[in-house]
Amino acid sequence: MTKLETHQKQNPKLRMDILKDGRASLYLEYYLGRSETPVLDEDGNQVLYTEGAMAGKPKYKIKHCRKKKILKLYIWLHPRNRRERRQNNETLALAYRIRFEREQSFLEDREGYRLKRESEYDFLEFCSKYIESPSLTKYSRVTLSQGFQKFKRFLASSSRYSLYSKNLSMSMLTNEIVAEYVEYLNENGKGEGPKIYFRMFKRMVTAAVDSGMIRKNPCSGFVIKNDNMSLQKDTLLPEEIHRLIATHFSGENAEIHRAFIFDLYTGARWCDTSRLTYRNIDFASRTLRFQQHKTKGHSNNSWVIVPLNDTLIGLIGTPEDDNYDRLLFRIPCYNCCNRYLKKWIKKAGIKKKITWHCARHSFAVNVLSNGANIKTVSSLLGHTSIKMTERYLHVIDNLKQKAIDSLGEIDYTPPAPDDYV
Repeated sequence: MTKLETHQKQNPKLRMDILKDGRASLYLEYYLGRSETPVLDEDGNQVLYTEGAMAGKPKYKIKHCRKKKILKLYIWLHPRNRRERRQNNETLALAYRIRFEREQSFLEDREGYRLKRESEYDFLEFCSKYIESPSLTKYSRVTLSQGFQKFKRFLASSSRYSLYSKNLSMSMLTNEIVAEYVEYLNENGKGEGPKIYFRMFKRMVTAAVDSGMIRKNPCSGFVIKNDNMSLQKDTLLPEEIHRLIATHFSGENAEIHRAFIFDLYTGARWCDTSRLTYRNIDFASRTLRFQQHKTKGHSNNSWVIVPLNDTLIGLIGTPEDDNYDRLLFRIPCYNCCNRYLKKWIKKAGIKKKITWHCARHSFAVNVLSNGANIKTVSSLLGHTSIKMTERYLHVIDNLKQKAIDSLGEIDYTPPAPDDYV
C-alpha cells in the first residue's frame, strides 16, 4: 500500500481516505489547537484530582480541534502497472507541494511566519531528505543517490566550489555552477553516464523548485545528449579476456574474479549477479533464469534465460549442504568491485578503462563478432527491442576494419600498359 510522508511537526498533514474502488482520496488535516473545559460534578463544582502528582488540581476536558480540507486528488492503493505507479508519483509530488505551500500560508496567517530566503536552505541537505522520500521506488532512490554522490564529487574536485561540498545554499545553485557541472560530466564520463547523472540532478533541483525553495530553475536550457546508437565504452576482446583470467597476484579476491568472468560470458549486470542464488540455476536443463533488477516492474521482457555450458557450470559450482538460497557470488558493493577491477586490469597489462558494466558490453560485442544473430543476442541481454542491441554493430564494423588493416600495406605497383605481352 502507498504510504504518505508525514512528520510530527507538519501542519497541515497530508492524509488519505480509502475508497471502495481501490483508490485513496488525499486531504489536508489542519491542527487548530485545543480547548480546555472544566470538569464539573452534579452540583456544578469543579472536580479535582485526588491521586498522583496532580492531586488537588482541577480537572479539565481537553478537546483537540482539527479541520479537514479535501484536495480532490486520488492515488492507487495497489498500483498494477507502470502507468498507475507514474500517476501515483506525480499526484503525490503535487500533493506534497500543495501541503508545503499551505503550511507556509497557515503559519504566516497565525504566527507572522515568513518563508525562508533561498540562502537559508541547504541544497545538499534537501537532496538527502528527498532521496529518502517514501513516495520514491527503491530503484529511484538508488539512482538518485548515485547522481547526488556524483554532484558532491564535482563540488569536492572543483577549486572554486570545494568550499561548498558540505553545505550549498539554494542561492548558490546558479546557471554558472550548473554549466560547470555539465562540463565536468562530459569530461569525466562516456556513453549514457553523463546523461543519466544530469537527469538525476535535474530531478532533485526540480523538486526543490516545486517545494518553493528555489524561485527559478537553474537547469533550464541545459541538456546532455549522446549518441544512443553507438557504444562509447571500452570492451575486452577474447585475447584480453584470456590474459585477464590468467592474471593472478597477491591478495586477489577469487569471488570477484569468478563473478566478473561469469558476466563476461553471460552478459549479466552487476546488480543481477550480486543477487543470484542457486535457485536461479536449473542444473537439469543447464540454464540460468532470472528477472532483471533494472527493468523489474517496468518491462514485459524483464526475465532472461541463458544457456550454461560446462565452463559456466564449473564456474558456478554446486550449493553447499543443498542450500539453494545461497548466493552464487559473495561480492562487495559495486564501487568496491570497480576499484578492485581497476587493479586487476592494470596487473593484466590491459590499457583500457574497464568498469564492471563493460563485461556486459564485451559479451555482446564478442558473441556478435562470432556470428551470433542479433535477435538472439538481444534476447540474451534482455533488451526490450533490437534497437538497443544495434549500437554494438558499429563496434563489429570497426573490428572488421582493424582486421583488414592488420594485414599491412601491399607493396605492389601495377605494370605499365607497354609491359603487357
